Amino acid sequence: MANSPQLFGMTAKQWRDTNPELKGNIRDYATINELICLSNMENINAVLINDGMPQGERLIKLNRIAIQQMQVLENNDDRRLLK
Repeated sequence: MANSPQLFGMTAKQWRDTNPELKGNIRDYATINELICLSNMENINAVLINDGMPQGERLIKLNRIAIQQMQVLENNDDRRLLK
């Protein structure tokens, strides 16, 4: 996603510049929660594009959703396993 919200706290280029010794890309080093959130954001972005939402509005909305999702995914204290 061009000009996407920075789920990882930096752009992919910034990550490459900061980590020239690492092979692959930022996704290769992401946590499972970051990958889940990223996948969700890509799907939601596609829906918002289809709905005709302008890019600026999409970025704001996606950022808010990503923050909320990461908070939920990282909050393991209240989680219960299905049995």
